[in-house]
Amino acid sequence: MKEREFLVDPTSLDFDSPLAGIEEIRRYNPQRFEMEQLTAIVHEDLVNHICAAYKDVSMDDFWVRGHMPRMPLMPGVMMLEAAAQLASYFAQKHDLLGAAMVGFGGLDEVRFRDPVIPGDRLVLMVQLEKVRRGRMIVARFQGVVGESIVVEGVLRGIPIPVEVLNSFQHSGRTP
Repeated sequence: MKEREFLVDPTSLDFDSPLAGIEEIRRYNPQRFEMEQLTAIVHEDLVNHICAAYKDVSMDDFWVRGHMPRMPLMPGVMMLEAAAQLASYFAQKHDLLGAAMVGFGGLDEVRFRDPVIPGDRLVLMVQLEKVRRGRMIVARFQGVVGESIVVEGVLRGIPIPVEVLNSFQHSGRTP
């Protein structure tokens, strides 16, 4: 079996000198409170469209109490959300999609390989493989704990019609 290669060598990342903390991430990503799944950005490569970040998983994360009692496992959907937030951050910061907001457009080839638990640092890496301005981004992603890939796959990001959502909110209707 072919050994998997990291998108970025995790040992080369400087976690002590992040490029962006939570306030900078918030400039580009709309998620707040429990849904913020990135702690800091630690690597950007504009030539190869690669970005890396991490999420420090803690006992305070909202899902710990119920997923699963006495055996807290980070839900796969939260790992996917973290990867999507990283791809969105990179695309928005560098205005690659040309949209006010990036949303999930799909997932392919997703594999969960190992559990992620409180106390772990989940290192996330994305490489944008296709950018169709105004239409879609396609990014390969990996989540790593220590030296192990715990999740990987391909995600698609699409422009979110913010103006439609805003008109819905201002119409007085509630979701």
